[in-house]
Amino acid sequence: MDTRLKDIALRGERGHVTAVLGPTNTGKTHHAIERMLTHRTGVIGLPLRLLAREVYERVVAKAGVSRVALVTGEERIIPDRAQYWVATTEAMPLEIGADFVCVDEIQLASDPERGHVFTNRLLHARGLHETLFLGSDTMRGAIAGLVQNHSYVKRDRFSTLTWSGSKKISRMPERSAIVGFSVENVYAIAELIRRQKGGCAVVMGALSPRTRNAQVELYQNGDVDYLVATDAIGMGLNLDIKHVAFSSTSKFDGRRMRSLLPQEIAQIAGRAGRHTENGTFGVTGEARPFSSELIDQIEAHKFAPVKKLMWRNADLDFGSAGHLIRSLEQPTYNDWLSRARDADDVVALKALSAMPEVQDKLTNPKRVMLLWDVCRIPDFRGISETDHHTLLARIFDFLVGRGIGGGRIPSDWLAKSIARIDKTDGDIDHISRRLAFIRTWTYVAQRKNWVDDESHWRGETRAVEDRLSDALHQRLTQRFVDRRTSVLLRRLKQKEDLVAEVNDKGEVTVEGEFTGRLEGFRFQQDASAPTDEGKTLRQAAIQALKPEFSLRADRFYNAPDTEMDFTEQGGLMWGSSAVGKLVKGADPLKPSVEPFVDDEAGEDVIEKVRRRLQHFIDRKVAALYDPLLALGRDETLQGLARGFAFRLTEALGVIPREQVANEVKELDQEARGALRKHGIRFGQYTIFQQALLKPAPTRLRLVLWSLWNGLSDFPESPPPGLVTIPNIAEVPKEHYTLSGYRPAGSRAIRIDMLERLADILRQKDSRAGFEATPDMLSITGMTLEQFSDLMGGLGYKAEKGERAKTKAAPTEVAPAAEVAAALEAAAASGQPIPEEVSLLAPPPEPEPVPEAEAAADGEVAAPEMEVFYTFTWAPKPRFQRPERGAPRGDRPQGDRPQGERRERSQGERRERAQGDRPQGEKSGERGPRKEFGNREGGREGGRDNQRGGKPGGKHGKPGGRNEGPKNFEARPPKRERPIDPDNPFAALMALKGKV
Repeated sequence: MDTRLKDIALRGERGHVTAVLGPTNTGKTHHAIERMLTHRTGVIGLPLRLLAREVYERVVAKAGVSRVALVTGEERIIPDRAQYWVATTEAMPLEIGADFVCVDEIQLASDPERGHVFTNRLLHARGLHETLFLGSDTMRGAIAGLVQNHSYVKRDRFSTLTWSGSKKISRMPERSAIVGFSVENVYAIAELIRRQKGGCAVVMGALSPRTRNAQVELYQNGDVDYLVATDAIGMGLNLDIKHVAFSSTSKFDGRRMRSLLPQEIAQIAGRAGRHTENGTFGVTGEARPFSSELIDQIEAHKFAPVKKLMWRNADLDFGSAGHLIRSLEQPTYNDWLSRARDADDVVALKALSAMPEVQDKLTNPKRVMLLWDVCRIPDFRGISETDHHTLLARIFDFLVGRGIGGGRIPSDWLAKSIARIDKTDGDIDHISRRLAFIRTWTYVAQRKNWVDDESHWRGETRAVEDRLSDALHQRLTQRFVDRRTSVLLRRLKQKEDLVAEVNDKGEVTVEGEFTGRLEGFRFQQDASAPTDEGKTLRQAAIQALKPEFSLRADRFYNAPDTEMDFTEQGGLMWGSSAVGKLVKGADPLKPSVEPFVDDEAGEDVIEKVRRRLQHFIDRKVAALYDPLLALGRDETLQGLARGFAFRLTEALGVIPREQVANEVKELDQEARGALRKHGIRFGQYTIFQQALLKPAPTRLRLVLWSLWNGLSDFPESPPPGLVTIPNIAEVPKEHYTLSGYRPAGSRAIRIDMLERLADILRQKDSRAGFEATPDMLSITGMTLEQFSDLMGGLGYKAEKGERAKTKAAPTEVAPAAEVAAALEAAAASGQPIPEEVSLLAPPPEPEPVPEAEAAADGEVAAPEMEVFYTFTWAPKPRFQRPERGAPRGDRPQGDRPQGERRERSQGERRERAQGDRPQGEKSGERGPRKEFGNREGGREGGRDNQRGGKPGGKHGKPGGRNEGPKNFEARPPKRERPIDPDNPFAALMALKGKV
């Protein structure tokens, strides 16, 4: 110990110092109260405002309200003849010279946040005749090293504390406390207990004493059997708790998340067992069970001794803000002490002293002292440091006033601030926030000479806090306590049976009250009923539902498949009731099922429902995917064809061609023919089974694929009958493929219609350019502008143009009588009408006639214009040209620049030359239908065809061999024969094109 600190400690030794140390439930606080009342005056400091209020009421019950004072940061009850002072540790009035002084929970001297306050009391708080320090046995060495002339008293626990392991909340014993370390965690646990146990009380350090006492009363009088609390119950709150369960073993200490120390766990667990009644502790929820070493420590109350106490210099220099900060940061050289990190008050001091408007007012030590008092206002609101510091700066500005700290906080400003808080509407969070806000003004009103009419504002802030406290207690009770269920629980404890009934509609009533209905094989409690969420009501309803479960399972097992269906999210429905869901199986086409059946229905019912659901989905897959299943069963498929069939089955019947380009190249025509027998089409963009593109197989395919890939949110199938759908960027391309569509531009087109379009496009000269035909627009169902966007998505370049609109020349229409006569002549001949003279054939294309006509005054009218597009093949570059001088080996394989060539296999050359012919087409034939890069009229295996892709020169671009548009036919054109005048159909042939 350094000399200065040693002198301070020695000067502080007045009266006898006793350290009463031991675990919880040893009667230390009760002993201190009894000792204090034997003296004429006394002061006792406690770590929490809640605990101070509890001890105050106990002392008042023994000594009378006129002799006991209560002093906390937010509450001051000081009778004129006060002899005994109950206070929080920070607010202890040490200057009064009391005969007795006591500090509870002295082990908090090692706490990083508040430890320096308890260390200061350990060094300086002394009674004239007796001083007591209460706390854990871990402080024995520290007290011996810092306090002279003391005695040590060890107190043993009245009852035993035993580890009981991990328990679910649903199996938590009565009179249990479940501990959480955040408001969200406490509320979640309380909500769960309300649903399963009928209700609970909630205790947190942030609650006002009035709310906390009301909640404790709920628990103590037996209205509820469960308590959900933060670690606030670890500091001396004496309740009838038999079991303490930890929902977590870590907490946020104001700066970071950290694990609880063994002594902290023991402090909380020690609340189990009151006086001589034994208690247990354990874990619940996601908390891991304790290690055997930790359990032994808690049960034996043996922990590592405290080695360091937090310390902050209490001898402050108020000469200036800088001097004050330096004095607060003064180091210590005592081995037992460690300088505390900057608390909130020091952080606020540094922030405010750096503000120019505050610096200008720090003209003397009194103002520096006033600034320090303002900075010690706790941040109850917890909004942000900046917001808190702004509020402190404004309060300091009010208090400085025009004199030396002689100002006051304006009453009208304070009244407006309090009025904004004085509202009891809203939910738990809103009221809790207002309670935190009023605590700031309650603290301000307790400071001497800060406000005018102090008694008025102290009463006003206390009244607002009481109103908010009552409202918060009411909201907590409404949310976390089901009073009717609590009453029913008491009836069950008294062995009274509850009457439950089920009607033919599945509606369930308990004691005549509607509590829910049976949906499928699950009991759904009524959300609007006040008692629907109690576990007691559920248990009573389930007892009445057991016979109904068996009858319903029999009806379901014998129901036809037409009464069942699956949803696009994998649910299984029986009529309008959900009875199960699909889960991933051993194969994409063999999903498993998970029935939705209450456990109380019994294993027989669960298994019967599961078997029926499995039968349904197996038959549904077999019916909708029979072509694909037949493909897998075809033993005639061998070698590459069998492997390709496996790939297609794995892809559920639809696979983009680019994913299997190499496999397709290796398939010969015989293998393709065998695969085509199963309805497989080798399209230019997609390979698919035509039958699996129907709406029902598509809907099932999305579900099966999502299950197999473990998705949580399944993609939904598009509405049936649409040729194109929007192409949404956030939707993966694979989802479109599975739905039977291919994205192109701003739309996605159905893959079978895309292949029909590709058949037409292969007949066009994509090098010289072509225009959209009515057939193209008809297939896609698009306007010309939409079609140009689609073609852009397929790799074509669209050039927009404008020209004069043309109209068809008038054609002569044969009279109806002449047509009828011709038909009669044809019928009289007794011969079929030749195709070339069919009256249903379209008339010949008329010659275009410009729309521009001469005006009456001799001027030519402007022609009506029309927009048209010319499409040319312009694919995106497939490779990045390497830098000049780069070695050839660095170029990516398969993406070779123009001019480079590589040897191809015979099968690959045949594939490039021939494309993918329909069934029955011979390899030596040529025709207009050539797939994958076969130009109309291009020679097989030629240079133009070996490049693949679209027609044209090298890589489909102009400048290649044989430029210019060319037209070829797969067969010579039919010769026109002259009409025989003696032919009885001559008249019909003459009318051709006139009808």
